[in-house]
This record gives sequence, C-alpha cells and structure tokens, in this order.
Amino acid sequence: MVKIGVLGGYRGTSMINYCAASSGKAKVVAICDNNPEVLERQKKIHDGEDITFYGDFNDFIEHDMDAVVLANYANEHAPFAIRCLKKGLHVFSEVLPCQCMAEAVELIEAAEESGKVYAYGENYCFMPVPREMRRLYKEGRIGEIEYAEGEYIHNCESIWPSITYGERDHWRNRMFATFYCTHSLGPMIHISGLRPVSVVGFEGTKNERRIRSGSFSGQFGIEMVTLENGAILKSIHGDLYTNSIWYAVYGSKGRMEADREAAGVSDTLYLNADRYSGEYSDHPDVGAFDVSEKNDVIRRFGHGGSDYYIMDAFVDKINGVDNADVIDVYEAMDMFIPGLLAYRSVLNGGAPVAVPDLRDPAVRDKYRDDRACCDPKVAKEQLLPSFSKGNPDIPDSVYDEIKRRWEAEKNDGAYVKAAMSQGSLK
Repeated sequence: MVKIGVLGGYRGTSMINYCAASSGKAKVVAICDNNPEVLERQKKIHDGEDITFYGDFNDFIEHDMDAVVLANYANEHAPFAIRCLKKGLHVFSEVLPCQCMAEAVELIEAAEESGKVYAYGENYCFMPVPREMRRLYKEGRIGEIEYAEGEYIHNCESIWPSITYGERDHWRNRMFATFYCTHSLGPMIHISGLRPVSVVGFEGTKNERRIRSGSFSGQFGIEMVTLENGAILKSIHGDLYTNSIWYAVYGSKGRMEADREAAGVSDTLYLNADRYSGEYSDHPDVGAFDVSEKNDVIRRFGHGGSDYYIMDAFVDKINGVDNADVIDVYEAMDMFIPGLLAYRSVLNGGAPVAVPDLRDPAVRDKYRDDRACCDPKVAKEQLLPSFSKGNPDIPDSVYDEIKRRWEAEKNDGAYVKAAMSQGSLK
C-alpha cells in the first residue's frame, strides 16, 4: 500500500477520494494546508481515520510517507516538488509543473537524481474522448498526425471570487494569457507522443469582464505549435464568453474529434477514417461513438473520471507497473514550455520561438538562470508584465468587491460543500 500525503485540502480532495476508492492500493496518511479552515473541514470529514494534519509544509514533509500529491497554487508546484524529490518521495504534481525555465531545469534534474516517480496531473488527457483518441492513435487508426486543435475555454467571472479571494497578487490575476496552456495543449501532446520544436504565440486583448474581475492578463492565449514531425497544433485557452472543451486530430488516414455540442466534458467521439476496422468496424467510414466512463465508481470522480485515472496510474507506476500511463517530467515540459515561450513570442511581435528539448543535459545550461515570469518573488529583475502592452491600472475597490463576494460565498456554505465533495478547485 502506497502511503500518500496531500498538500492542498481543496483541490486535493479528489486525490484523497481516490485513495479511499483504490481497493487498498493507496492510503492517505497526512494532509497539509496553510488555511486553518480547510484543515478543520478535512478533520471533520476524516474523523476517526489515521491521518495526521499539518499547517506547515516543513513538518508535513517529515511525515512517514511514500509519495506526495501537490495540489497547492498552480505557480508554486516546482519548489515543493523539488524538495519532495530530494527527500526521496514520489511526486504527483497538479498543473502547472513550473513557472519559468530555471524551475524546469531544476525540476527535471531533481527527478533524474532522485530516481523517484514524478507524475504530472494533466487530467484532461484522461477524460473520455482524449483517452480514447490516444488509444486509437497508438493503434494507427488515423495514420500519422498532421494537424490538431485543442480548446479549454472557461469564462471564470462568476467563480472568480471563490478562486482568487480578492487577492490582487493571486497567481490567476498575475498570469499571462498563454500560461495556463496544458488543458488545451496537453491532450494533443499525449495523443501524438511527439515533442514540440517551435511555437508562435497570440494574446487576446483586454475586455471589461477581465478588468472587473481584477485580472491583469489578456483575455485568452493561443499557441501555434510545430511538432518534431512537422505537424501543427492549435491550442486556445482562456476567458471567452461561452465555455468549451474540445479536441480534434487530423491524421494521414482520417480524423477524430470530440462532440462540439456540450460546453462541458464530452463523451462522444466522432471518427472518420479510411480502411477502418476493429471495434467500430460496423462504421468503416464515419461514426459517432459514446465513450463515456462506464464504471460507476470512477464516473463519480471529477472531469469525466479522469481524476481517478491519473492517480491510479501514479500509484501503479510506484508499484512497478512499467507501462502505467504516467505523464513524466519530460512530457510535462513538452506540454507547458510552449505556453511559457508563446508569451515571449507575443512580446517579440509574434516571432517564432524554438522549444528546447530539456531531456538533453547540454541544452539546460542556457536556461539555468532564466527566471522570467510574472511572479515578482521568483522573477525579480526578470519580471514580465502580465499583459504585453503593460499591466492595466486596476483600483483597490475591484479587489475589495471580489473579497466581499468571496466572504459572502463562504458564509453561505454552498461553495465549500461543492469544493470539498468534488475536489474541483485548482
């Protein structure tokens, strides 16, 4: 049984729930969060269980455990992952893996030196349609990838108080438009199994919706990524008005795509392929297929059951299952670095930027001191603006109102109940 500690008591709820559903493969032994209210709620939920609760990571990391789940702020995963790996702990890291090139190098080398499992938790790769797309692609059903598109459009205005708390410097307010890229780009990388070699970035403009939410960044980001075989990927993500999660892959022998009707998780795969045979042989040319999760236990997990699969693969890998479908540290960077460098493309007028292969130790030296990002604590003199044309001047009254709404939501209790039961916050 793998003994797991969880850092982050909101988003970490889904990973805690996995351990309870794992049929003895994994057990939560420690939960850490710097918010006393979160810890108190977790204590009530797990009353009578053999779990130790920590408010300080320095104490938490000394607990007797095999692995750590990092479900803290998305821009702060790398430093904690590095510490855990150096401590000899396996690491499951929520998105994103890091926030600058120097952290990418440090994280890769910590994973290599430790010999421990590092798994990147890009759960959108394991939602029903992308998971089936990967299986079909690996079987050669549509030939070699030539073009693909991925969308993660999420209008967060209604939930902004509950995910930023009225904090002016919250990472969501400070991130640049192409930063949160792996929900849209990651599944295409995982399906193809190919490495990105260059990227061109685009930044959506500002609009009133973003300003009144307190966000400094552009409205959305686009990455146009070239893969090592010459295929091109289009990744779009951000704050357009209507939500959309959608993927399409064009190959040399056919095409497959998700349903475009629903704004949430799609359970329908459309396939159009030449000389198609096998499971869907009744429809050799074109068909629409239900690929929804059939297991009742797994289906209850967030994001179409994908929150179960990413943890299950992590635990299997720790237990020596060589073919466990884990996104390792190198693939995690293939998913993230194009978004990081796409913003440099934006700042340079749309010029293409080469995506380095950090698998090669000789390539890493160029980036060891590259801490350019939007987090002043990390970037220091290399600090980038959150918006390419300069950060807008947002008055304190905006954040005061966001904080007021957050306090009202907390007191209502509906938000907390949903967050703790679904583990849906990042």
